[in-house]
Amino acid sequence: MSKLVVEIVDASDLMPKDGQGSASPFVEVEFDDQRQRTQTRFKDLNPQWNEKLVFNVGDFRRLTNKTIDVTVYDDRRDNQPGKFLGRVKISGAVVPLSESEADVQRYPLDKRGLFSHIKGDIALRIYAAPVDGSDFIPPPVEEFAVKETKEEKQFEPQEFHNHNQNPNQNSFEEVYVETMKPKKKEKETRTFHSIGAQQSFEAKPPSHLPPNQPEFRSDFMRAPGPPPGAVMQMPLPPRQNPEFQLIETSPPLAARRRQSYYYRSSGDKTSSTYDLVEQMHYLYVSVVKARDLPVMDVSGSLDPYVEVKLGNYKGLTKHLEKNQNPIWKQIFAFSKERLQSNLLEVTVKDKDLITKDDFVGRVLIDLTEVPLRVPPDSPLAPQWYRLEDKKGMKTNRGEVMLAVWMGTQADESFPDAWHSDAHRVSHSNLSNTRSKVYFSPKLYYLRIHVMEAQDLVPSDKGRVPDAIVKIQAGNQMRATRTPQMRTMSPQWGEELMFVVSEPFEDMVIVSVDDRIGPGKDEILGRLFIPVRDVPVRQETGKMPDPRWFNLQRHSMSMEEETEKKKEKFSSKILLRLCIEAGYHVLDESTHFSSDLQPSSKHLRKPSIGLLELGILSARNLMPMKAKDGRMTDPYCVAKYGNKWVRTRTLLNALAPKWNEQYTWEVHDPCTVITIGVFDNGQTNDGGDSKDQRIGKVRVRLSTLETDRVYTHYYPLLVLTPGGLKKNGELQLALRYTCISFVNMMAQYGRPLLPKMHYVQPIPVRHIDLLRHQAMQIVATRLSRSEPPLRREVVEYMLDVDYHMFSLRRSKANFSRIMSLLSSVTLVCKWFNDICTWRNPITTCLVHVLFLILVCYPELILPTIFLYLFVIGMWNYRYRPRHPPHMDARVSQADNAHPDELDEEFDTFPTSRPADIVRMRYDRLRSVGGRVQTVVGDLATQGERIQALLSWRDPRATALFIVFSLIWAVFIYITPFQVIAILLGLFMLRHPRFRSRMPSVPANFFKRLPAKSDMLL
Repeated sequence: MSKLVVEIVDASDLMPKDGQGSASPFVEVEFDDQRQRTQTRFKDLNPQWNEKLVFNVGDFRRLTNKTIDVTVYDDRRDNQPGKFLGRVKISGAVVPLSESEADVQRYPLDKRGLFSHIKGDIALRIYAAPVDGSDFIPPPVEEFAVKETKEEKQFEPQEFHNHNQNPNQNSFEEVYVETMKPKKKEKETRTFHSIGAQQSFEAKPPSHLPPNQPEFRSDFMRAPGPPPGAVMQMPLPPRQNPEFQLIETSPPLAARRRQSYYYRSSGDKTSSTYDLVEQMHYLYVSVVKARDLPVMDVSGSLDPYVEVKLGNYKGLTKHLEKNQNPIWKQIFAFSKERLQSNLLEVTVKDKDLITKDDFVGRVLIDLTEVPLRVPPDSPLAPQWYRLEDKKGMKTNRGEVMLAVWMGTQADESFPDAWHSDAHRVSHSNLSNTRSKVYFSPKLYYLRIHVMEAQDLVPSDKGRVPDAIVKIQAGNQMRATRTPQMRTMSPQWGEELMFVVSEPFEDMVIVSVDDRIGPGKDEILGRLFIPVRDVPVRQETGKMPDPRWFNLQRHSMSMEEETEKKKEKFSSKILLRLCIEAGYHVLDESTHFSSDLQPSSKHLRKPSIGLLELGILSARNLMPMKAKDGRMTDPYCVAKYGNKWVRTRTLLNALAPKWNEQYTWEVHDPCTVITIGVFDNGQTNDGGDSKDQRIGKVRVRLSTLETDRVYTHYYPLLVLTPGGLKKNGELQLALRYTCISFVNMMAQYGRPLLPKMHYVQPIPVRHIDLLRHQAMQIVATRLSRSEPPLRREVVEYMLDVDYHMFSLRRSKANFSRIMSLLSSVTLVCKWFNDICTWRNPITTCLVHVLFLILVCYPELILPTIFLYLFVIGMWNYRYRPRHPPHMDARVSQADNAHPDELDEEFDTFPTSRPADIVRMRYDRLRSVGGRVQTVVGDLATQGERIQALLSWRDPRATALFIVFSLIWAVFIYITPFQVIAILLGLFMLRHPRFRSRMPSVPANFFKRLPAKSDMLL
């Protein structure tokens, strides 16, 4: 006894049969009155099975006289007979007699009749092998009946409904075995077998079944479902981790309760100004001054200070030495949510450096009688309170002026007040916890045109100097190239650009050096020019005239130079200097810039809208001071335009609530606001510790709908050398209000940058350097504010290191390009489906539309724009409803390799060991090799186009020009519409008239010469 194994591998390019451009194929194999089938691959024109169908062979000598019929059907799920997709007949004489000799062969599918529409091929692997022992018998079977007509046997495929199989069970194959009988009109019986994929074919039949006899069952219509291993599922598109997604919230904001613009404009000022935050109530205590305090020291005076105590919270004013009438003017704010007493105690004490501070007097205020004040009410007038002793009796001397009221965070005293949230902070560090507003310095470009010099005097009289010019402005240094000719009066003609800021306090130092040798320069003369003396150029005005400046000898002191001003001879240099006020100085990356206005205030356009930001709260923050046994002291920084805002710092809070609102004027909707969260490292006297970054959020204004309030939790993601880390979530409220709708819409047609960037563009090689210098100036200036906005905070907000190489960012940009090209790929696939008649109805409609457009060409452009309009209106239902945010999947940050992250955070120059640098260099070489190959292929295609008329290949060029002449005559004598119809119908021709071989133009083009064979 032997067996015949028919392995069904796959099929390709099958004919669609379901009317939707697809098919659900399965394969039926018939051999020696035995019929078996594969599983169905639903909606797949290029299915893969990799299934083995096993048949019994009585004698090898009979195999050569047998035929193997392989037929592909379309599985119809409406209880209709399967549609014919093609068949293959294979003679048993060509079947190998061992598995080792068998190879996968591809067979083109044959038609059943003259009018059959069949295409594609099938891959099979067929071999025969003997089986020792008893005859091969399949395992237990399930039978069902199928009707068969006189003309042709037709198979009715099964549907698989049960998909909840045990994942641990073996995958199986579905096999039909038909017991062929003499021709009769009654029903014939076919049996259904289920064979385990790992089960040996030599397995003996179960004892309850007689050999070679199928089991008849009554549930033959219940086809078992395929196991999980046998079901092919289409891969789902990668989705972002839900942990990194945006979460919409609905906080109780006043802006959400007011839907109409009329109501908002008619409301009170506070509700309309602070309607994007939750209202928080505070008890404000203003300690103004005291008078006529008693003498407490032997010196005849006292060192008074005031202690404001409410429950366990205690705030102190500064102590003033030897002053009986002190003035403090300090305000304390206690959160209403944390009030621990109904009695406010204000105590005046005398500071004593040796013993305990002396008690001077106190004032007790019942909070139930404190008035409520809400802006725009006028400030509450302070009152004089007589001091009391510890027993509650009025003292003879001493009064203190106080004002106590209940207010909200909208109070003008809120930013400068001492808050009970920061009660553990010392006076020296208290300013670092308050909310502040900062403004970036006004930046300008300084242009210096170095033209020429005259009468240079080198130290070696017999040597002609090799002169260069070095210019320093602040911390910026630039140098010219050496002149083409070495003379005593060299000429350079170079323009150097610098960044300067108001007030113009820097000096421009111009130095002419003689390059004696490598790394050795000798100063021939110097020049000092104050920046404030440089003329300002407005937009495209005339450039100032160049000026001759005297060069000072480096050996002379300033006094000697002043005394010798009357000398007639000195080296001179010709310079043209101007401060460019018509440019916008880039201090951010152009991809997420927040300001595009020119430096000059006179050239700026009026605002078109208003941006309101409510910084509500955060949650699930990571403890950044866990090593010190503390949690996190978080604060937020928001930057838009030249305005920076900083919220107050909340101590030891993993779920802080700020509820602070800020406003910016908007001049361009295509800008980005950046909000960062940091851990304050200045709350303790711990030296100069840096503020740690917790996360950052960017929102582009053009993606926001006007007059709509957006409230969401944004994930705070930080990329570290150990991988992507989520440090919590930040809740923000955003609203973009349009002031002038016409100006806003007109802004989309205006240039992104000011006029000067296009009239006199800055060289590309200078832009990155100037941006880096601008960032350094902004960081330095803000770090000198009080309280300072620290350098590490400014650099993180401005993305100083964004231009550094990152393999992760390179992969992200490549994925963006592939995603962009995917739409083009879909259009090409759709057109290919039309040309191959995947869906005949759609193809016929395209034929009709094509003929209409050819006959009426004036409808082409209206049709295109109408199609774009319809697509846009159709996509309106699926428009994004949430603002964009930091996407971990798009950034390739959630699956970045640790070594790639380590390389991204490496210093410049590198500080890693040599073996790691060598490995990364080799990796970069492999990536560069692939890029090199792609660039070479593109160059080859372009050179082949050039070779059409270059006579590099004389025969190819002759063929092309003769063909061009024939086509020129043909197109001249033939109407254009006829040519268009012929070309269109040729491209949309039926697959029956197509060949799978490359076309003649493609073959001709690939044979054209290129310069790739000329490369070494």
